[in-house]
Amino acid sequence: MNDTIKSFTDLNTWKESHKLVLMIYKLLRKFPKEENFALCDQMRRASISITSNIAEGFGRQTIKEKIQFYYQAQGSLTEIKNQLITSKDLDYITQTDFLDVANQANIAHQLLQGLITKSKSFIHKS
Repeated sequence: MNDTIKSFTDLNTWKESHKLVLMIYKLLRKFPKEENFALCDQMRRASISITSNIAEGFGRQTIKEKIQFYYQAQGSLTEIKNQLITSKDLDYITQTDFLDVANQANIAHQLLQGLITKSKSFIHKS
């Protein structure tokens, strides 16, 4: 089996983050209409920013550039975690939905941190 990473879509970090994006978009369908252009819009932007920055980082030439974009993705992921807490506290989502999405966010976060750590190790080798 060939485990060569040829595209950003081959990265487990991107795959798990993409699952999170899809979960967020589906979850937002349950929000009140008055939130459509406020919290919902912010959550859509933050979630898609995660995978977009992973993809952009993958496409960059230098390790330092890659890491910069991966850190941007990490910032957006942290933003989503905050917005999930707010959504739960406003009773826009159930505790079960919160736990499901927060768990996926944690999986994505762990993988992203691993990608950053692995990328940093290439700096120290050169």
